[in-house]
Amino acid sequence: MAELTAKTCKESLVIKTSRVFPLDTNNHNTLFGGKLMSYIDDVASISAAMHSRCEVVTASTDSVDFLIPIRQSDSVSLKSYVSSVGRSSMEVFVKVIAEDLKTGERRLAATSFLTFVALNENGKPEQVPQVIPESDEEVMLFNTAQQRRNVRKERREHSEAFANVVTL
Repeated sequence: MAELTAKTCKESLVIKTSRVFPLDTNNHNTLFGGKLMSYIDDVASISAAMHSRCEVVTASTDSVDFLIPIRQSDSVSLKSYVSSVGRSSMEVFVKVIAEDLKTGERRLAATSFLTFVALNENGKPEQVPQVIPESDEEVMLFNTAQQRRNVRKERREHSEAFANVVTL
């Protein structure tokens, strides 16, 4: 197998900006959480595909932390990039920034971590390049990735045990 060339986090950077329209909001006139989660999965999957240059599947949405409401008067910008990798898995970090379009005030509205697996043409896991963090944020996320990986593994074990008890 050929040696894979490591890539910087910014090589997988995806930015998506949308206006918040009335149909995107709930009865509080804030962005539906499910709509935002769809945006998050979309940009994260693109980051994972850009990093691996393979088909990818979502293995887990580790967390979506809604920090502040996103109002109808806001735009919403999502920035995602691969923050850490395993052999065939990629952790993708997504940050969501709400911007009041009248005042220009920008606020961190949500953060999320997702895990994707790269697949080859036969649908089997494919090795991915290592990731090189550069900015302070990227280095911090890279250095704390093992802690999140441990939590993810423990949560998965609990989910599998729970699934053996839950009736259909």
